[in-house]
Amino acid sequence: MLLAVDVGNTNIVFGVYKQKNLLYHWYMRSDPKRTEDEYAMTLKNLMTDVGMEFTQLTGAIIASVVPPLTHTLKRMIEKYLQMKPIILGPGVKTGLNIKYDSPREVGADRIANAVAAIELYGPPVIIVDLGTATTFCFIDERGNYQGGAIAPGLEISAEALYQQASKITRVEIIKPRNVVGKSTVQAVQSGIFFGFVGLVDGIVSRMKELLRKRATVVATGELSELIGASSKKIDVVHPFLTLEGLRLIYQRNTAPNSYKK
Repeated sequence: MLLAVDVGNTNIVFGVYKQKNLLYHWYMRSDPKRTEDEYAMTLKNLMTDVGMEFTQLTGAIIASVVPPLTHTLKRMIEKYLQMKPIILGPGVKTGLNIKYDSPREVGADRIANAVAAIELYGPPVIIVDLGTATTFCFIDERGNYQGGAIAPGLEISAEALYQQASKITRVEIIKPRNVVGKSTVQAVQSGIFFGFVGLVDGIVSRMKELLRKRATVVATGELSELIGASSKKIDVVHPFLTLEGLRLIYQRNTAPNSYKK
């Protein structure tokens, strides 16, 4: 069984795979102040709740955009799982042909997303990751990772509005019944929700214009199901695309002769 760990700025997602099947997944807050022991005990309790033990895990891989947590979770896995995890970064085989000006700048989560999307849906493909930031990845007809776009995430944009506008209160992020709000709360909810749907559809439309072949548009991340249901451009919602990419990358770096770059 494989432990796949996706470390984001807001949350960490732990996933347990048995071969190709994602058996369990759990969320924890990304907190650099927590120690490897604290994360280990929390994960152990979650696994115990579903009848699993650390000794059942035979491999681990981490994708992280939070360097302090990368080291914390690496130490946790080495100490409690008695194994050395693969850290997605330079030197790890992915098979992804990155055309970024500086390939090292591409986040580990975006690389994992691209690997999974190409494997599952084939190129060309556009990936929309709706998390702390809203990221767009553009993979062309030949499967080359050409780049993308990065915008503020829905939740941090809503928080910025609350912080900077004195008469605006925090609101629940939901799909409003009507685009025309009848109260300040409804108006804010409408602007946030439909504004982000418009942002997603607008950027995806511009990216599609660069292709001669129809691209599959895949949404992932914690808010993918909420936004994906109202988007006119998103074709598929896969909330755990990053974990799936990590599974594939782990396989490509460990299974003998299973993959050639």
